[in-house]
Amino acid sequence: MNSAATSAGPDIRHAGPNARGLARDATRERLALISLSAPAFVLVLITMVLPVAWLFWLSFLADNGSFSLEHYRRLVEQPSYGRTFVVTFEVSLLTTAICILLGYPLAYVLSQLPRRAANLCLVAVMLPFWTSLLVRTYAWLVLLQRSGLINTWGMQLGLWTEPLPLVHNLNGTMIGMVHIMLPFLVLPVLGAMRSIDKDYLKAAANLGAGPVRAFWTVFFPLSMPGLIAGALIVFILCLGFYVTPAVLGGGKVIMVANAIANDIELFFNWGAASALGVVLLALTFLFLYVASRVLRLDQLFGGGHGA
Repeated sequence: MNSAATSAGPDIRHAGPNARGLARDATRERLALISLSAPAFVLVLITMVLPVAWLFWLSFLADNGSFSLEHYRRLVEQPSYGRTFVVTFEVSLLTTAICILLGYPLAYVLSQLPRRAANLCLVAVMLPFWTSLLVRTYAWLVLLQRSGLINTWGMQLGLWTEPLPLVHNLNGTMIGMVHIMLPFLVLPVLGAMRSIDKDYLKAAANLGAGPVRAFWTVFFPLSMPGLIAGALIVFILCLGFYVTPAVLGGGKVIMVANAIANDIELFFNWGAASALGVVLLALTFLFLYVASRVLRLDQLFGGGHGA
């Protein structure tokens, strides 16, 4: 038994100088990799971990500095906070759904165009990235207000007789958020579509599948990783929107970020604002966990093979 174990796995202490030298080289390589990545870890610690930890700490401090759960009790007792979270998730989910309906066909068209024409069209998709979010939001305010260009031209053309309520409500908020978030969905989906081997579609056609069937049975499933990645990016970014609901919502669409700003700017209550941030962070992680279990993201992205 001992001889078999010795022959199967000799102790490095009894190995020759070559084996000990290889072990030392491996150790030095690991230390070098750790030293190279140390600045990145320190940056993440300073910019992400410590602020979140400070946020948690403030959420459990009362006004007198003692440990308390009063901020979390306030979130449960006051229905307005519950409505704020419901509005935040409803607006985020609706924005994500509209971006999917608009962005997936757009990405598909771009993936079928010649590379040069697709790149030119992609520049138009990415133009919003080159303009400040605040500028884009106020531009929509100019377009959508009662005396704005859209209502003015619509009434001049006889499409409607009275100004439409396009701003200072949910309609204006959704228009502004979809315009801002659409590129975040198009880019991952387009990347996934461009990576699909066209031979798969040719094989489906050779087996008798028409264009529509080949799309739904071959192309669409292969593009799902990009679609889900883009949808998750859009949804998570929408949860933290502040400027667009504040400007285009006109105070009628209050999301969690707006409530946090009100607690700090109007009431100077950092503890209540921190509690809101902690609950939003926890709900986001919970949503992502449920989505990963329902959609089986590990299998979808090739990270695992479940039963």
